[in-house]
Amino acid sequence: MSSIFRDFFNSRQEDKEPSEITYQNEKPENKDPIKIKAQVYGVVQGVGFRYTTKHLADQLKVSGIVRNESDGSVYIEALGSDQQIKQFIEELAKGPSPSASVDQVVVEYDDSIPDYEGFGERH
Repeated sequence: MSSIFRDFFNSRQEDKEPSEITYQNEKPENKDPIKIKAQVYGVVQGVGFRYTTKHLADQLKVSGIVRNESDGSVYIEALGSDQQIKQFIEELAKGPSPSASVDQVVVEYDDSIPDYEGFGERH
């Protein structure tokens, strides 16, 4: 990522307050990796949300997928260590894209998520 874009991205992130995070179930105990499904609502399509989510996941070494949904939300499957997933969810709630405006992140812990290698955008 170029220095100008990185500076803009980081300055915008510092100004953002996290949105509401709703957990559908309890985090499993003694699981590694932690696997989640997340639905992100707000202004999250057409604003670089998938691209910046992939960049965030790559930085945190989180594996999974991100895709746009027909209802205007963004769907994410992710796996990583407890700390990686916690930080990933917190950053999603802020909206990793400078132009995004996240209203809510709904998270469900789900062991049935595949063991992805790396993080990718899906269509």
